[in-house]
Amino acid sequence: MTHSPERRSLLRGAGLAAAATVVASPAIAQSAPKLRWRLTSSYPKSLDTIYGSSVLLAKYVSEATDGQFQIDVFAPGELVPGLQAFDAVQNGTVELAQTALYYYIGKDPSFAPFTTLPFGLNARQQTAWLYHGGGLKLQNDFLAKYDVIGFAGGNTGAQMGGWFRKEIKGLDDLKGLKMRLPGLAGQVLARHGLVPQNLAGGDIYPALEKGTIDAAEFVGPVDDEKLGFVRVAPYYYYPGWWEGGPTIHFIVGLKAWNALPKSYQAVFTAASAYANADMLAKYDAGNPPALRRLVAAGAQLRAFPAPVMDAAYATTAELLGGIAASNAGFKAIYDSMLAFRNEEYLWWQVGEYPYDGYMIRARTRN
Repeated sequence: MTHSPERRSLLRGAGLAAAATVVASPAIAQSAPKLRWRLTSSYPKSLDTIYGSSVLLAKYVSEATDGQFQIDVFAPGELVPGLQAFDAVQNGTVELAQTALYYYIGKDPSFAPFTTLPFGLNARQQTAWLYHGGGLKLQNDFLAKYDVIGFAGGNTGAQMGGWFRKEIKGLDDLKGLKMRLPGLAGQVLARHGLVPQNLAGGDIYPALEKGTIDAAEFVGPVDDEKLGFVRVAPYYYYPGWWEGGPTIHFIVGLKAWNALPKSYQAVFTAASAYANADMLAKYDAGNPPALRRLVAAGAQLRAFPAPVMDAAYATTAELLGGIAASNAGFKAIYDSMLAFRNEEYLWWQVGEYPYDGYMIRARTRN
């Protein structure tokens, strides 16, 4: 059978198109595989600002990959208990967790600075240190020992000092007090007689209500209102000197991370950065009205007495200095953060603090 020149040209074009389809389809499938990860959170669904950042991460990862990369989000207890989220990633039970690294100082105190340290960095400084002060490299070099990698996924801003059944008028009032206070802050106040407890968010109210603990801190007005602490402990103290700007992290197993296409890694990194900024914005918008409602509901605002603050500051320096002397890894991280904090406050005392201080005073004149 013979074909006209036009027919032969058409056939050749069709053949090239078919060949292109055969070559292109596997390449596309390989570059955008269909994946489904599981994320376990340390925070209950009722705390929609913190837990919601996980939902936000999953939403943008899915949308940016046309649904090819899905993340299913689970609350504490649905897969593992809240304070075992990190371990679930490390042992490969899940690919991803949302948690605070300072929950795991029992493994190594070097976990703490990447969330926060007592009298450490405020929210903007913490983010600046992580992104542009060497913090992320120190963090992920450290986390690699646990076969995971971490991404900043939120910041609460400065937190409150917690809810107390009785007033704290001096250091003696801390003695024997059982308080939900995780991280190194618990160790600081333990040296002044306080008995720290480490409880997940959803377990705090029942313990406070039953009298298992005498005081509790969590985050600040937005979340504390949802958890109902005002009903069982009326004295609401500030500032939360142990959490000036704590970072919440997304923790990913290194095996799962390294298996992702570069495009998916870029999407995940961008989505986590958006979640990081969005959480702080939500808290900044939500805390003022929530604080007003808490005061109307009976919360009695109290500032920690200066002798308590000064004693905690001195004890913090002593504690962290002691840890640094015996743990070279912690010392490198702590020295980096401390140098960054001291440099930042050179600017803060000239730019940020005078402006904020003036505006706080000036707004009451009109």
